[in-house]
Amino acid sequence: MIWRRRPLFLRIFVATLAVTIPSLTVLGVLAAWGLLGTRPALIAGTIMFISTALVIGRPVRDLAIIGVATDTLSTDKGGEAFSRRTGLKLAPLARELWQTIAKLDRLWRERVLTATEQLAAAEAVIAAVPDPLILLDERRQIVRTNTQAAAFVGAVAARADLSVAVRNPSVLAAADAVLRGELTRAVDFTLTVPIERQLRARIARIDRPSIDGAVAVLSLHDITQLKRAEQMRADFIANASHELRTPLASLLGFIETLRGPARDDGEARERFLVIMHDQASRMTRVVEDLLSLSRIELNEHVMPKDQVTLDLVLRQVVDALELRASERGMRIQMELAARLPDILGDHDELAQVFQNLIDNAIKYGRAGTGIVVTAKNVSRPSRDADTGFASFVSVSVRDLGEGIAREHLPRLTERFYRVDTARSREMGGTGLGLAIVKHILNRHRGFLEIESTPGVGSSFTVFLRRHPAGSFGRTVTERQ
Repeated sequence: MIWRRRPLFLRIFVATLAVTIPSLTVLGVLAAWGLLGTRPALIAGTIMFISTALVIGRPVRDLAIIGVATDTLSTDKGGEAFSRRTGLKLAPLARELWQTIAKLDRLWRERVLTATEQLAAAEAVIAAVPDPLILLDERRQIVRTNTQAAAFVGAVAARADLSVAVRNPSVLAAADAVLRGELTRAVDFTLTVPIERQLRARIARIDRPSIDGAVAVLSLHDITQLKRAEQMRADFIANASHELRTPLASLLGFIETLRGPARDDGEARERFLVIMHDQASRMTRVVEDLLSLSRIELNEHVMPKDQVTLDLVLRQVVDALELRASERGMRIQMELAARLPDILGDHDELAQVFQNLIDNAIKYGRAGTGIVVTAKNVSRPSRDADTGFASFVSVSVRDLGEGIAREHLPRLTERFYRVDTARSREMGGTGLGLAIVKHILNRHRGFLEIESTPGVGSSFTVFLRRHPAGSFGRTVTERQ
């Protein structure tokens, strides 16, 4: 660069001097030894210097022009503008050199453009992959992630260790094995926060390290739905076989009796048909609840996004159950806050939650007592973090029944768990109602709290998230 900034005459002088120094040195030595006169030596040296300058002046000039033109290649496409401006009046050999340089520059630009397009396409493919991708270097540090991974593991500082993003020991051990030389390894693991999910991590080695140093790629696949489908199938078979065996045995016994000893007994036939209808209805309820629970569990990891007006849902459910309550001499009273915010959720599933809770209050409350449904705004500790509070809407269903002993409360939401099995079946319960409530609330990122005092009654309180739009349902001024 210093050479290119020198004036042209200085470049020619320096180049001529560099070429003639050996000859000038010889002339000086001959003059010093007396073999050549000083004056002839000076004349010969001057002639030699001038003639050399005349000979190499044009090539030096051409090289200087080519040097300046080369500097324009980074901003001038192929140096075309510079060529048009100067005309590039070069000697044939220098012109050929310039044309070769310009051609190499065009080829290089084309290759850079192709590589850039390929890199952009690869980046677009990585960004479009629906599963989280994490690229790792030789030291197990995160080089970069795609959008899905950033949303999955959160913001991670550049060159942070994989353990900062994924804290599962099995995944870290698999990554270490691949970085030590294995081609690929897969491992299944479970995340429990904010909702339990089953994931499959696959770590594969990259044949050639990338520019940013990535040598392996970690992909995460959400297999929650697959695992739940497998578990639901197993649970369905086990629970259904257990719950349906007794009524099926009763039906078969009554059918055999009707076909045998009671074939002509009209009174027995009528009595048995009533029992058989009850048993068949019970099996139908069990199957319907099992199917409902299976559908809910299948989508439990996908939070609903609809905006639901809570007071309308509650009134619809209460209106539908008022007749059943009146048959037991019970009255449902609603105490709703004046301005209830809309809920983030699924209308039908929330209706199922409140229907199950109020139906249980009707079944297990004392005849002739009241059921109170209360809804209000509350602030509770957030279950998504160790600290901080969040705004919820609570809906409480309180009955004046016999109550539930404290030791039973933690297990009430288990499938087919009953405090009093005989009474539950007598009331038509399937043992799945509260399990359905729990899984619907899990999907809504809400939760259920149960309080009960034996001999006094029970209170089941649902906590639901407000819709982020912050809108409110219609103002409630009446009390039922």
